[in-house]
Amino acid sequence: MSLQKRFEENIKQQNLFLPKDKLLLAVSGGVDSVVLCELCKQAGYIFSIAHCNFKLRDKESERDKEFVSGVAKKYSVDFYLKEFDTEKFAKENKLSIQEAARKLRYDWFAELLLTRNSQLTTLLTAHHADDNIETVLMNFFRGTGLHGLTGIPSSINYIKRPLLAFSKEELIQFVKENNLEFVEDSSNQSTKYTRNFFRHEIIPLIANAYPQVKENLQDNIDRFKEIEKLYKISVAEIKKKLYKVKGNEVHIPVKQLMGYNNKALIYEIISEYGFSEKQIEEVIRLAESDSGRYINSPDNANRIIKHRHWFIISPVSSGEVENIIIEKEDSNVNFPLGMLRIETTSNIEPQTSNMVATLDAKEIEFPLLLRKWKQGDYFYPLGMKKKKKLARFFIDQKLSKTQKENAWIIEMNKKIIWVVGNRIDERFKITDKTRSVLKISFINGQIE
Repeated sequence: MSLQKRFEENIKQQNLFLPKDKLLLAVSGGVDSVVLCELCKQAGYIFSIAHCNFKLRDKESERDKEFVSGVAKKYSVDFYLKEFDTEKFAKENKLSIQEAARKLRYDWFAELLLTRNSQLTTLLTAHHADDNIETVLMNFFRGTGLHGLTGIPSSINYIKRPLLAFSKEELIQFVKENNLEFVEDSSNQSTKYTRNFFRHEIIPLIANAYPQVKENLQDNIDRFKEIEKLYKISVAEIKKKLYKVKGNEVHIPVKQLMGYNNKALIYEIISEYGFSEKQIEEVIRLAESDSGRYINSPDNANRIIKHRHWFIISPVSSGEVENIIIEKEDSNVNFPLGMLRIETTSNIEPQTSNMVATLDAKEIEFPLLLRKWKQGDYFYPLGMKKKKKLARFFIDQKLSKTQKENAWIIEMNKKIIWVVGNRIDERFKITDKTRSVLKISFINGQIE
């Protein structure tokens, strides 16, 4: 089967995007991104091209910019260009050049895709199997947990990587077969960069002893991904047993947690709140400390307090957050009234409790916005075909002044999908055609 055919089959199998989606391709001008452009063109996908000029290689950077502009003209597609003073940004933010460049480009890509008037839906990057292997090796030697051995994700929110299944060698062969032009980044040959050191020295050395090293590592990555799925199920079940949610706090019994004698479990719990792997030992010491002792997360957003026989994880700031973004991977979302627990299930029976919203998952697009209601807000209350302003809905429900002041809603693309703790929107209800359900449970801060 040709690379083109396998490329299209891979996208379908992984459900990366739909043929009708408007794609933004991140293009440097090198072999990988040039191949991505040609594959998308041959597949008939609708795409635009984005290029970052980091101004790090003088004339070569200008050459790349002009080349990619020419690629866009060749395919008659829109071209987006952004030029950065990367060195200045890195210095001001105390980042390495590589970290600064990554942050700058992904922030810009997000800006292009997530602005209100953007028609673009999906970002494609040209990461391939060799990139994946190098990443896993670097993670392993740097120090990592199980997730770091699963490699680069093929899909995360609006970012998709359809070339991860293909080797660099296959991409180069495709370039030759299709007579494609590309540009070479001279910095790719310099082993002062960690990735290049692994690419040009470490992996070739390993291949002397194990010629199939790349294939073997790719097989390992696939196995670790399957193992991680089981791992996540197990961790979720344990968390369910341990967590006692009170408002915007999570209470965990110290003796029960420590009884597992498992540092990985401690990390899975604390990392959700911004704590680092290096703080695992601090948590273990905290378990033996006096009541009232605590540790803060590196960003000072959360703290873990030892209170008698409990760990209490709570926000450091007492100020109310007005807008909270809910991403697809979020399972627990804290807000001033309590917590939302989010899961996808195949149980399609509607809930009768106002504290639980069951929504048709295929109608929901992330990210969602959790916020306080405001005057002018309206929705289509479940069971009604006409829209109703929230102010009138609250009057009809006989809500008190305090209840109205504390009302929160979940919004998607400017549409309210749930008035939290009250009613869902008619447009997102479960129907006889529903196959997957997004279940959002409101755990009130008053629940003991």
